[in-house]
Order: sequence, then structure tokens, then C-alpha cells
Amino acid sequence: MESSTLRAHLYDFPKYYDLLFGSDCQAELAFLKGCFRRYAQRPVRRVFEPACGTGRLLIRLAQAGYEVAGNDLNPKAVEFCNDRLERHGFQRTVTVGDMANFRVRRRFDAAFNMINSFRHLGTEAQAQAHLRCLADALHPGGLYILGLHLTPGEGPCTEEESWSARRGHLVVNSHMWTKHRDLRRRNEKLGLVFHIHTPTRSFRIEDEMDYRTYTAEQFQRLLRTEPRLEAAATYDFHYRLNRPTVVGPRTEDVVFVLRRVRSRKR
Repeated sequence: MESSTLRAHLYDFPKYYDLLFGSDCQAELAFLKGCFRRYAQRPVRRVFEPACGTGRLLIRLAQAGYEVAGNDLNPKAVEFCNDRLERHGFQRTVTVGDMANFRVRRRFDAAFNMINSFRHLGTEAQAQAHLRCLADALHPGGLYILGLHLTPGEGPCTEEESWSARRGHLVVNSHMWTKHRDLRRRNEKLGLVFHIHTPTRSFRIEDEMDYRTYTAEQFQRLLRTEPRLEAAATYDFHYRLNRPTVVGPRTEDVVFVLRRVRSRKR
């Protein structure tokens, strides 16, 4: 029996967030490393994640020998991420920061944002600023791997999704659904319910999230505003490196492998 309901953001509960969104880590990690080898035009040693949350992939990349850093607006997630990095012998390299307004001291060879966090940017100006920051942060020939859900121009949209995750005696069951979608205002409002079960307590967290919507054409138009980034390949969320996809009017889940173009001689 659930003892209570909290109306809060899952981002404020990094332990549960990390468990729930960590189920694809091995597939994502293999995909990222494969993209680094296949599409980067320079060796990838330094990697950055904007809106990194708990750093579920950063810690694994650090353990694989990469130098990692990131930022996130949520101080609790940043602390969780840095504590884990430090616990495994790495530096605390994640900072509290806005993914649409940041600068790095040293450029990176690659960056990634895998699970739709980019769509938290609610305006075109913020999205353009984000791409500009990423282009500034990358070496020429470096990669930005960006995963997001598009609004298909043909066929049905996915309206709800449920999944579960377990670690030891901790279980998190989730349900996410579209409450309202306004394509004219480019806004999708999601409802979220998370059922948390521990050995001593069961409760639920209710949350709500606003995402900016993108059709394939709208995203391509946005990408053209940052000419330093070019699309090297596109994939779906199965992360099969040998099976790139073509984005069409029915595409929903897509991973854009963007590359920082080299300077062209005049």
C-alpha cells in the first residue's frame, strides 16, 4: 500500500532518476563509442554532456578512460553525479549550469545528449543558443550526438509509455502520457507518475513536464541556423551502429550525429 503521494520533480530524486533512466546504458555506451570511432574526424578523449543529470553515462565513459565533464541546472543531480565520480576516483567535473548559456575552458572532442533533454529548451532562441554553445565547445571534427522525439508529420504519435527498473530491493515503476499537445505553440505537456517501492516504504511521485515540439522539418531548419554543425548520420533508439536510418515524415525517435565542421579555406 502506497503511504503518500508527492507532487515533485523526479530530477530532485537523483537515486530514482538514475535507476529509471539507466536501463539502456550499455547500448547507449556502445553506440557512443562506436560513433566516436566512425564519425569523429579526430581522436575522442574529452567528452562533455550538457544537461547531464545524474551522469549515468559520464561515469561509465570515465571508467572507460575518457576525460568527462558536464553541466545541469539541478544542483541535487550535479551533487549526485560529482559524488559518484569522486567515489570512483575521478575529479568533480560537473557544474550547475544552463545548457543554453555556458562556456568551457578547453574544447571537447565530443558531446552528447541522449534522452530528450534538449526539448526542455522552450523557445527557438534558446535552442539556437544551445547549438551555438555546443559548436563553441567542440574542436573542429568533433561530434555532438543528440537524441530526441520528433512529432511525426504522418501517422499516429506515441501518446503514452510505461517502464520499470529494479536495483536490489528498490523498484521504480513509471508511466508517462501526453496531456496536451499544441503544435502551433510548439508545446507538449506530459504527465508523469512514478511508483517507488523500497523495503520500508512505498510512495508515488506525480510530475508534469513541458517539452518543445519538433517535426523533422523544424529541426532541420533549426540546425541550419548553426552552420558549424553538420549532420553526419541519423539513427533510431535501437542504437544499431550498422543500421543508420533516414528521417522521414513518420519518424519519431531519432539520434542525430552532428559534427563540428572544419574551417574552410577562403
